[in-house]
Amino acid sequence: MKRIVSGIKPTGSLTLGNYLGAIKQFVKLQQKMEDCEFFLFVADMHAITVRQNPAELRKRILDIAAMYIACGLDKEKTVLYLQSEIPQNVELGYILQSNVYMGELERMTQFKDKIAKQETSITSSLFTYPALMAADIILYDADYVPVGDDQKQHLELTRTIANRFNNYYGDFFTVPEPLIPEVGARIMDLQDPEKKMSKSDTANPKGFITLFDDSATIRRKINSAMTDSIGVIKFDPENQKGLANLLTIFASITDRDVLDIVNEYKDSNYKVFKEDLGNAIVEVLEPIQEKHKNLIKSQELQDILNKGRDIASDYAFKKMRKCKRKVGLGRK
Repeated sequence: MKRIVSGIKPTGSLTLGNYLGAIKQFVKLQQKMEDCEFFLFVADMHAITVRQNPAELRKRILDIAAMYIACGLDKEKTVLYLQSEIPQNVELGYILQSNVYMGELERMTQFKDKIAKQETSITSSLFTYPALMAADIILYDADYVPVGDDQKQHLELTRTIANRFNNYYGDFFTVPEPLIPEVGARIMDLQDPEKKMSKSDTANPKGFITLFDDSATIRRKINSAMTDSIGVIKFDPENQKGLANLLTIFASITDRDVLDIVNEYKDSNYKVFKEDLGNAIVEVLEPIQEKHKNLIKSQELQDILNKGRDIASDYAFKKMRKCKRKVGLGRK
């Protein structure tokens, strides 16, 4: 049986981009690839590469776990767990640091961006976290990893590390393949369509929709989203970036083809188009929010996480025991 592994870092509020680009795609994969196991984790260890408020972090961790289920994941087919509750993730992450080079880590986008901005107080964990990210994946012998375009670099480094380890110590880790959704892989900021919609970007709250926004807020943010002065509804990512982003959102939220939506609204105006898009988003998110509300403080959520932790821990312990033997650690 093939295994799919994915995770979300609990920094900031989950956005519409996270839902369309990751969570919804994961639900679709689960329905489509019935012969696969699904390991899904909350990447809370990655969150502390930047200092966090402990109470807020704990809340976001549970919010994400509950939202995964509320968005439609099959709790019976999903191994849902917290990264920090599996100590072997960090243990393997350290071993993989010894199998990745400084130059490779220096080329990683997140680190390069902070250096380019001349940010100070960059933690060593921010520099080395790609090794932990690789451990999150190959510890469980993932066959596939759902990734957006901006995450390809991380997965390529993971594949490089796994191959390097296998070449030196003998075939041991499964080298994962990417799964990239055709639509919704990259949802852009509503106010600045040059950059990705981010749950960590608090500079302009109008630029993103969170999965917890009420209906009035959602409609307001869509109505104020950047478009252009051309006034013609067509899919032109080069000359009409803002509109192209809204069309991508519309297609993703309704499971329709972009060109079908363009054809429907070709004789309409931006105001009507935005109103309908806002209503479409609200129609999808309201029942999800209700499910999340019922789940977040329930024993059911704790039971799901306990079960996921136990399954992931058992697999990780056995894999890590073999890994230590491979590299020569231990007394025998």
